[in-house]
Amino acid sequence: MSNVIKKTAKVLLPLLLGGAILYWMYRDFDFQQIDHAMRHEMNWTWMLLSLPFGITAQLFRGMRWRQALTPIGEHARLSTSVYAIFLSYATSLVIPRVGEFVRCGVLKRHDGVNFAKSLGTVVTERAIDTIVVLVITGVTLLLQLPVFIHFFNTTGTRLDSFLSQFTTTGYLVTLICLVAACILVWILMQQMQIGNKVKDTASNLWQGIISLRGVDNIPLYLFYTIGIWLSYFIHFYLTFYCFEETAHLGINCALVSFVVGSIAVIVPTPNGAGPWHFSVKTMLILYGVESNLALVFVLIVHTVQTALVILLGIYGWIALSLKLKIEN
Repeated sequence: MSNVIKKTAKVLLPLLLGGAILYWMYRDFDFQQIDHAMRHEMNWTWMLLSLPFGITAQLFRGMRWRQALTPIGEHARLSTSVYAIFLSYATSLVIPRVGEFVRCGVLKRHDGVNFAKSLGTVVTERAIDTIVVLVITGVTLLLQLPVFIHFFNTTGTRLDSFLSQFTTTGYLVTLICLVAACILVWILMQQMQIGNKVKDTASNLWQGIISLRGVDNIPLYLFYTIGIWLSYFIHFYLTFYCFEETAHLGINCALVSFVVGSIAVIVPTPNGAGPWHFSVKTMLILYGVESNLALVFVLIVHTVQTALVILLGIYGWIALSLKLKIEN
């Protein structure tokens, strides 16, 4: 019974968390504006041009992951690695973070890669990506410090103004977020305690973590890493040109919004839904975009990019299924 509750909580809590934030943001919004914007105001050419970069980000990630597996004696096919990445992002839309386990399971099933070792390389990958985000954030902070200060003040980060900006709905959303975060942390701690009891698994996990030391071509690994994050940024930046109100904002606004959005997706909701919308919308408003137009922008952009993730996941699942049938 407890396992059923845990599994249910893993699915429902992220959805409730993201849904609560989105409801808070769009509770008084006229959704006919979305239909009108998509039909009459959007330049879909720029949206279509942005989509290939969403694909290349995942392609580079699959290539980098395959390279990281080689030093620990695990050899995955490039196609399997890429399809596993496609599938992992799509499954994480249902249960945040579960995609990391799914992609390791895919490599084990199709290419016989040790699950714990591959999971260790994923830990390394996340550490590297965290460093990249911190570097990008640091550079952006220096370039746009006044904007960040304005952002923190406007969003109530200062203690003396935090409570005064909350409505009843705001308190409710905050309470839901805190409860959901506490439960998710508790579930994660339970999983870690179980994993730590298995000595061999821990050993294999450590091998994966230190695998970066044995990567043969460090410049290539760095190239993949830069390619991943440059693709992510271009994927987002080009969408600014879809709307007249954001086309003139420039690369600095896009960079600040990208950084804040990248940090926001750490919150465990499907594809960052809710936290991403709120953070990017707030930055756009600080750069002079009218509130309703900012809401239109974040909803359309996030929805289209999430649809791309779903389509790639379906493609990856079909491709893996066909490969399995052919091999058998």
